[in-house]
Amino acid sequence: MPAARTAKDPLPALISSFRRFNRMYTRLIGTLDEGYHHTPFSLADVRVLYELATRIHSTATDIAASLSLDPGYLSRILRKLESAKLLKRQINKEDNRSAGLTLTAKGQAIFRKVNALSEKQARGIIAPLSAKEQTQLIDSMKAIEKILSPEPETQTSSKPQAIVIRNHRPGDMGWVVELEGRAYTEEYGWDSTFEALVARIVADFLDHFDPQRERCWIAEQNGHRVGHIFLVKHPDDPTVAKLRLLLVDKSARGLGLGKILVDECINFARSCGYRKITLWTQSILHAAHRLYVQAGFKLVKEEKHHSFGADLVAQTWDLDLTSPVPSRPKKN
Repeated sequence: MPAARTAKDPLPALISSFRRFNRMYTRLIGTLDEGYHHTPFSLADVRVLYELATRIHSTATDIAASLSLDPGYLSRILRKLESAKLLKRQINKEDNRSAGLTLTAKGQAIFRKVNALSEKQARGIIAPLSAKEQTQLIDSMKAIEKILSPEPETQTSSKPQAIVIRNHRPGDMGWVVELEGRAYTEEYGWDSTFEALVARIVADFLDHFDPQRERCWIAEQNGHRVGHIFLVKHPDDPTVAKLRLLLVDKSARGLGLGKILVDECINFARSCGYRKITLWTQSILHAAHRLYVQAGFKLVKEEKHHSFGADLVAQTWDLDLTSPVPSRPKKN
């Protein structure tokens, strides 16, 4: 009888394909370049900047765990960022071995610049593809991410909440309308005409989106969307931007997300050269008012009206972007 054939081991071919893909992708996004996007910073430096910019609370231990970086290597990166005045440390009074890490104003500006370059690169890769190819590409990336980096089945409440602030993606606008409609009905009893208004706002945003001067930011907590804010052009004045649709889900309140979203809006508006931000809100939204006051907005107009099934007082708030940025009081 002829000898039974031994099945060929498929693993070497799979490994070869895996490595070929890695070589292609690292070349495509410039991972091996000496300076990421022709900046003085390596990819590792930029990843650390990203963690610092998108987390509410950061320590070296948190970042090392998130990026799987050797603590010694991370320490060198942090010293580099600190010496460049991009990073500052604040000693934890309860545990002086643990220092809180935050970006300086200069560090935030550098992050926004590098982040914009990364976004421009991604747009340059994705935009030329057909709609079908774009869907195939993103679906494939999601599949890779899900297989190689699955989400843990449970979250331990004692662990810090991973907060990420990102720009909008396909599917986000439907969620914005759903969250706004549900939140204002549950919390204030507003009717469906408010949800209809939100739907028109987000439809106009998508129809006329100008990526150079407009933005939507989505806040994620442990991979789940929990908040959003928009900055759009004023239809009648190119020097004025409108802040719209600020909301943080009840499940994520108390973490400082509202302030982070408002700060993102203001910083982007300044970088675009707007001279003023204006917003329209209601007098009963007291938590939002505190954020606006803290950011420097001034109440300039009030008007009674009946909308969304309720008697309300509309308010207009403005922020003058031509004035110097107020310095924050130092903590003793």
